[in-house]
Amino acid sequence: MASFKTLDDLGDIAGKVALVRVDLNMPMDGGAVTDTTRVEAAKPTIMELAKAGAKVLLLAHFGRPKGQRNSTMSVSMTLDAVEQVLGREVMFIPEVHGPVVEQSVGILRNGDIGLLENTRFWAGEEANDPQFAADIAANGDFYVNDAFSAAHRAHASTEGLARILPSFAGRAMEKELVALASALDNPQQPVAAVVGGAKVSSKLAVLENLVARVQHLIIGGGMANTFLAARGIDVGKSLCEHDLTGTANAIMDKADQAGCTLHLPYDVVVSKEFAANPASLRVCNVHEVAADEMILDVGPQAVEALGDVFKTCKTLVWNGPMGAFETEPFDEATVALAKTAAALSIGESLISVAGGGDTVAALNHAGVASDFTYISTAGGAFLEWMEGKDLPGVTALKAAN
Repeated sequence: MASFKTLDDLGDIAGKVALVRVDLNMPMDGGAVTDTTRVEAAKPTIMELAKAGAKVLLLAHFGRPKGQRNSTMSVSMTLDAVEQVLGREVMFIPEVHGPVVEQSVGILRNGDIGLLENTRFWAGEEANDPQFAADIAANGDFYVNDAFSAAHRAHASTEGLARILPSFAGRAMEKELVALASALDNPQQPVAAVVGGAKVSSKLAVLENLVARVQHLIIGGGMANTFLAARGIDVGKSLCEHDLTGTANAIMDKADQAGCTLHLPYDVVVSKEFAANPASLRVCNVHEVAADEMILDVGPQAVEALGDVFKTCKTLVWNGPMGAFETEPFDEATVALAKTAAALSIGESLISVAGGGDTVAALNHAGVASDFTYISTAGGAFLEWMEGKDLPGVTALKAAN
């Protein structure tokens, strides 16, 4: 049984007002939304509540207005995209509490949907001011949180409301929490984690948490160079945080003590310049990197060996690319490993959970995102979950149970 309530726990909600926290913080170009993934994620929850006859009020933030009204950051900018995805007319309400919201609720019919203004136009949102949360709650009968990507923030609309109203996880939130629990909280073992990206400094807490929780830790991207340097390997002109080699060694020691195998590449793709298909491109052993070369991807032998590791595992958690995947041919290791993980997931021998902006972009580039067991669209919240931190929005939902 889940440790939080879901929409399955709602009784008759016809005529009730649902305050639903969603994530509408979407990329824009020329006043139009360019990627509607986040509305699409929230659609099942919104439509289920509307079909059950609730009056659905959507709560969301947009940008960082720092507690001030700012017309360029009004949530109304997303209204067209929201209506398009839902296939329904949505009433825009330029407040989040008070008489304007109360009057709008009176106008809405059962099953109608309203979009409240940017919660961050009020300083009480980010301060998680209990009075501000109570003012929003005054116009609602129950609260649904369907914004995992904002769950690492202890704000009034992500955490405060769950302390006041009967609270439930929306379908996207429920799916996310079930997937994450199956990946790290209570996984089928052995577990492998892929952690890539440019800098060790940005993923220190992730690495320290994972070595105690997984059997295989695979390090890629620029981060791997720092670990190679810590082992006394000359990485030439590669991106490397030489001041963190001591930290890298401490993580390797921790992994040894925990019985976690830490995988670093032993062959690499190098070049004298970072450009697409450079003339100086070659594959070599990590001990053969020249002083004027930089490591830009993991080599084919290491990729094959890592693919074999995937085959011995039951669960995979992935965050970050293996190389400079945006530039060909330095995407080859990421694409090859993503395809291996996808094939194992389709065959149901591997539960694969991936998250983070770069990771989702890399898996889409490899054409396998839909084959992974679960892809999290959350950035910061996914990273904090990998760090083993409590997410305030999730903790509040569980406490409300």
